[in-house]
Amino acid sequence: MVRISATDGARFSSVNLPLIDTKNEEELRMREVQLGSHTVSSHGYAVARTHKHDWLILLLLALIMAVLNIIHPFYRYVGKDMMTDLKYPLKSNTVPAWAVPLYAGLLPMVIFLVVYIRRRDVYDLHHAILGLLFSILVTAVITDAIKDAVGRPRPDFFWRCFPDGKDVYDTLGNVVCHGDKNIIKEGHKSFPSGHTSGSFAGLGFLSLYLSGKIKAFDRAGHIAKLCLVFLPLLFASLVGVSRVDDYWHHWEDVFAGGLLGLTVATFCYLQFFPPPYHSEGWGPYAYFKMLEETRGMAQTNRAQNAGQQGQSTESQAENNNHGCMGLTLARNHSSTFNDIESGTR
Repeated sequence: MVRISATDGARFSSVNLPLIDTKNEEELRMREVQLGSHTVSSHGYAVARTHKHDWLILLLLALIMAVLNIIHPFYRYVGKDMMTDLKYPLKSNTVPAWAVPLYAGLLPMVIFLVVYIRRRDVYDLHHAILGLLFSILVTAVITDAIKDAVGRPRPDFFWRCFPDGKDVYDTLGNVVCHGDKNIIKEGHKSFPSGHTSGSFAGLGFLSLYLSGKIKAFDRAGHIAKLCLVFLPLLFASLVGVSRVDDYWHHWEDVFAGGLLGLTVATFCYLQFFPPPYHSEGWGPYAYFKMLEETRGMAQTNRAQNAGQQGQSTESQAENNNHGCMGLTLARNHSSTFNDIESGTR
């Protein structure tokens, strides 16, 4: 508080001016109080139950993804003149398929858990995990559906189709493969890249999450924050580059996969969190909704208490006034009689 004195002749009057808006102080204090009051143990089941249909949809997406991996893709016509771009050597994966769920799914969840330990906000933890899983599974379903529908041969398709190097074609000029059926089936799933789309779906979501938590777009100009935001995207990009280097994908497959994964990740993130550049981008929508409901209940309670106090004050005043009024009237009457008697005397 700042005390300013104004002079008026020899007299001084003090004026108090607040340095900080008390309304903002109260709002910030309420937010800090609410941060640790909604944990997994206290509200976790209630939050998960509210989104039970979303979890059921996740299970449905996982089932659809399994079916899309089982069915055969479209076996596109591959002629002899097309083999020029499909004779790259058959190599193993630099990034194995089992590693994608680890760095694109498990790693972000560990970071979400670290943030939860610090903030104790079950809404943030639940919605981050739910949004991440939606991003990964929706991207996987779209990717596998396009793979099966397009059936584009991989750059190493020749050696998948003809492991011995002896190519055979039918009367129409189409290939007659004599290699392993599963390897040939996988050879028709080049577009788009599943590794790349899955990497950008998970790590792209993590990048958006981190940008909101560290307030990367707070107009303060801290480049270190952007470096942290770009780190997951860089790792996802290197995974995409490895798919071209391993001759498992054409560059168009990687570009389309990265664009698909990042787009789905953005939509899924904005479903649960404000944009990272927003002033409230550090928390989920559900957290601020809870704050509004808590604030509304507090205002209602204060209004009810004020009304009850006002009614009790009015009733007490009425009782006091009635009692005093009766005494006053009696006193006035007695004084009037005394005046009359003294006048007559």
